[in-house]
Amino acid sequence: MSTAEARLQDLGLTLPDAPAAVGSYVPAIQFGNMVVTSGQLPMVAGELAFKGKIGADLSAEDGAAAAKTATLNCLAQIKAVVGDLDRVQQVVRVEGFVNSAAGFTAQPAVMNGASNLLSEVFGESGRHTRIAVGTNELPLDAAVEVVIWATIQPQGD
Repeated sequence: MSTAEARLQDLGLTLPDAPAAVGSYVPAIQFGNMVVTSGQLPMVAGELAFKGKIGADLSAEDGAAAAKTATLNCLAQIKAVVGDLDRVQQVVRVEGFVNSAAGFTAQPAVMNGASNLLSEVFGESGRHTRIAVGTNELPLDAAVEVVIWATIQPQGD
């Protein structure tokens, strides 16, 4: 078990299997020392765990939990591509899209669910740049969608 996965376990979390793509794309790709995930939804065991608009159907706290779940799926995608989460050198950027009700403006608080998890798992290497965008719709009516960009230590180093 990697150190990152042990930290997840200490947090009471388990890294899920990487969800399959739901369209004509790859879930994550590595180019050079960078890996980028496709947008990940808050799926648990193949089912959307958080559905609806934050600020109407769900609270900001629910949104933060959804962002955390989607981030776990991003980490699963990264592991599927690079083999070991301990190869993550730096989480560079998190892109968060929040399915927002009219007037909802706490997207940063929602995306803290993702950011806080990454800092807990990777320490300083988990600190990153971020966008938190409110949108009026997301695929499958998901509460959030998360993308992660990270640098990866070369194999064998």
